[in-house]
Amino acid sequence: MIRLAESYYLNQDVVGLARDMLGKVLVTHIGGIVAAGLIAETEAYAGINDRASHAFGERRTNRNEVMYHRGGKSYVYLCYGIHHLFNIVTHDEGIPHAILIRSIIPIEGIEAQLRRRSQTIWKPSVTQGPGKVSQAMGITVKENGVSLLGNRIWVEDRGVDIPKEIVNISPRIGIDYAGEDASLPYRFYITYEGLKNHHLIF
Repeated sequence: MIRLAESYYLNQDVVGLARDMLGKVLVTHIGGIVAAGLIAETEAYAGINDRASHAFGERRTNRNEVMYHRGGKSYVYLCYGIHHLFNIVTHDEGIPHAILIRSIIPIEGIEAQLRRRSQTIWKPSVTQGPGKVSQAMGITVKENGVSLLGNRIWVEDRGVDIPKEIVNISPRIGIDYAGEDASLPYRFYITYEGLKNHHLIF
């Protein structure tokens, strides 16, 4: 297993990076618990020209300030006052690109993830949805701005090569306000069944 280096997050192609993150492993060490999950769904947000982005039109607020930081930070915000949504900041400082992690498949610390989700048995829907991901992994807005090069939240490459034929591409979810940008093919996902059929997970 190899932790992703800072150079990975500085990639200027946020859409390509969102696709590449499928199969990488998100790891947290929060509350004394190490948990890990295979990233199964992502969405790209392409900065100031993307109407779906919090930084569209160069909007800069206390909430989204971390999006303008150098790639390799976490951007966590509260949605509807309930859900903590975890994003990975990418690109150079001053360019507010980010990737939302929408779904994972637990591979370590599974019991802790189930407990955090108030579940007893895992099925795909338990960690499918960005709020569910954060809850399972113990991520809250307290982790906003955390470096992904540290020991609290990080991403690893464990050599899982996702075949092109099992990658699904679609418009992003829940962004009708974004006008024509709502139809951009910036969402990437793989299914548990697809991974099992290709013997990539058991």
